[in-house]
Amino acid sequence: MSIDRFELVRASFGKKAQAVGAPSQKSSEYFGACVFDRAKMRKYLDPETLEALLECIDKGHPLDRATADGVASGMKLWALENHVTHITHWFQPLTEGTAEKHDSLIDLDGKGGVIETFDGSSLVQQEPDASSFPNGGIRATFEARGYTAWDPTSPVFIQEDTLCIPTVFIAYTGEALDYKTPLKRSINAVSEAAAEICRLFDPRVNKVRCYLGWEQEYFLVDEDLYAARPDLMITGRTLMGHMSSKNQQLGDHYFGAIPGRVAAFMRELEVEALRLGIPLKTRHNEVAPNQFEMAPIYGDANLSNDQNQLVMNLMNNLARKHGFVVLLHEKPFAGINGSGKHCNWSLGTDTGRPLMAPGRDATENLQFLTFFVNVLMAVQRHNGVLKASIASATNAHRLGGHEAPPAIISAFLGRTMSAVLRKILEVPSDTPIQIAGKKERSVGLIEIPEIFVDNTDRNRTSPFAFTGNRFEFRAVGSSANCAGALTTLNAAVAEQLLDFKKALDVELEKGKTLQVAVMDTLKPIIAQIIDTICFDGNGYSEEWQQEARRRGLDTETCVPEMFKAFTTPESVAMFTRTGVYTEKELAARNEVKWDIYTKKVQIESRVMVRMAINHIIPAALEYKTRLLKEVSLHQQVMGGFDGCQTEVELIRRIGGLIEEVSDRAESMRLARKRANTLEGEYERAMAYHAIAAQIEELRRPIDKLEEFVDNQLWPLPKYRELLFIS
Repeated sequence: MSIDRFELVRASFGKKAQAVGAPSQKSSEYFGACVFDRAKMRKYLDPETLEALLECIDKGHPLDRATADGVASGMKLWALENHVTHITHWFQPLTEGTAEKHDSLIDLDGKGGVIETFDGSSLVQQEPDASSFPNGGIRATFEARGYTAWDPTSPVFIQEDTLCIPTVFIAYTGEALDYKTPLKRSINAVSEAAAEICRLFDPRVNKVRCYLGWEQEYFLVDEDLYAARPDLMITGRTLMGHMSSKNQQLGDHYFGAIPGRVAAFMRELEVEALRLGIPLKTRHNEVAPNQFEMAPIYGDANLSNDQNQLVMNLMNNLARKHGFVVLLHEKPFAGINGSGKHCNWSLGTDTGRPLMAPGRDATENLQFLTFFVNVLMAVQRHNGVLKASIASATNAHRLGGHEAPPAIISAFLGRTMSAVLRKILEVPSDTPIQIAGKKERSVGLIEIPEIFVDNTDRNRTSPFAFTGNRFEFRAVGSSANCAGALTTLNAAVAEQLLDFKKALDVELEKGKTLQVAVMDTLKPIIAQIIDTICFDGNGYSEEWQQEARRRGLDTETCVPEMFKAFTTPESVAMFTRTGVYTEKELAARNEVKWDIYTKKVQIESRVMVRMAINHIIPAALEYKTRLLKEVSLHQQVMGGFDGCQTEVELIRRIGGLIEEVSDRAESMRLARKRANTLEGEYERAMAYHAIAAQIEELRRPIDKLEEFVDNQLWPLPKYRELLFIS
């Protein structure tokens, strides 16, 4: 395919994508229209059923069969009014995506016709094949049974003609086979541990809530150009491609005017998300060309995570209508920013008190410091497994480059909070704590109102940054399920809070006041963390790599090795003590992680070799043949090689690069063949870790050939076509 055709393809999109305007209604009038939310519960459920369901949602009471039947009856009426014909249990297996099997509502009526049926058993439980999803050996092929079970805390919703019921997914033998089950366990664990401490400050506290606000970064590329790149289609990233002369170096894309076609896509996405009760708040251009970001209003962690999964599905479906394909790979293009999913995490009481924000008085500030310091200690104790929770074959390409945090977990506090912690170590334990949440600053311009300056700066190289009222876990990958990182973080924090409460009780038993007991318990922890996990500097510097090792932080960069952190004695004790994972579940999930790592690199390697042999070498040989013919004709006419030294030098360079591509491709094929004979999942993953490095080695001569080969002969859309939406 020539570049001329690529340009025609690009031009055709202006006709294909129709601008989609927002409905004539205000957003508030159609928000949640497709969700069986509390307003619809009150409308479609009888009072007794409604009360029992809300007790289940708000207080964790069990849902009996009679209540389930009552809920199903109301849901069915609502669903039929909205032209629903099918139901599905919507769950999150260990594939980084979602799964659903649709069943119609019809059943035989015994009179030769059909009727619509939907009861409590269909709502509460289904039975998918548990051996066909990644399970790490928990389910053998001949042991297929597994169950999905309704999660009432995540509302049922309608997509097109289907009633979607969010569920957990467990094996017949009880082990979790999904992301939602451990996330919910971890939320319960951190809630129970935190509430015990909160009641020392406020006896009214019954429950602590876990909150998540995700920021979803993504790329868009033209659909037809995407279809001309086998690597993008199959692996989600460009395995080859020379950098465009212009990329992100001017900084002109970040927060720039959103291209019209992209804005039309964003508008339709927001409308559909709002109908599904997803409160999308922010949209903007990101730093790299063709890179964008969206973010919702902060919310309940379990629900917000479900909504992120739903949004990723929506993005993929709606983008095609606008002539785009969404790329959620963490590093689809070399040399420019990759995409992350910043997970803003915090805790708050059911009385409305945020636990990660300074308070209004000394008592609230003491409570804030209690949780602030213990979160940091949890991150220090389990920095290795926290890094493993965000590690993947794809995220490995992003971490440590172009504003992404490095593969070392540290925490950024900012000058204010760092100074507060150091001051605490110096003052008596009965000193009242006053922390200004924000301070006013006048900029001296009448037309600009007063602004507020946060008491922390921001650090783009920090994987875990305090941002004033929450921690931002910046290392999570764009394609990842947030639940993986949040589950590990919650479990680590829950364990640390349990240990803190135990130590605090010892101090209280000595007759100390709450202020003094808390401070005396916090001070040894602060002394441990202040110069260990806390780091406000440049995470990219070589000095930090060395310093992190000196501090005892996990600096491992090999992804298969990182996964081992899940099964260390310390991690197993933490997860089992908090009830988040069993030891069997941890071992199984590591098997899954190694297997997925192997398969992703294996697929990339296969695609790379086939593209090298079928696309790159033939194009380079054709151009070399043209040059040879030109040199031959020149020699015949001119009687020598004088005047064609450029062509001769090009022939030499191209010939050498073709040989290098061929040799490296064959070497990688043989390495893959050897790796496939290995037995254990870890051993294969380690072999493919070496092959991942070979992919980058093969890329280098291919990218050099792209510079030399005639533009019309190059068989793939180049970065300059892929990266700039017209």
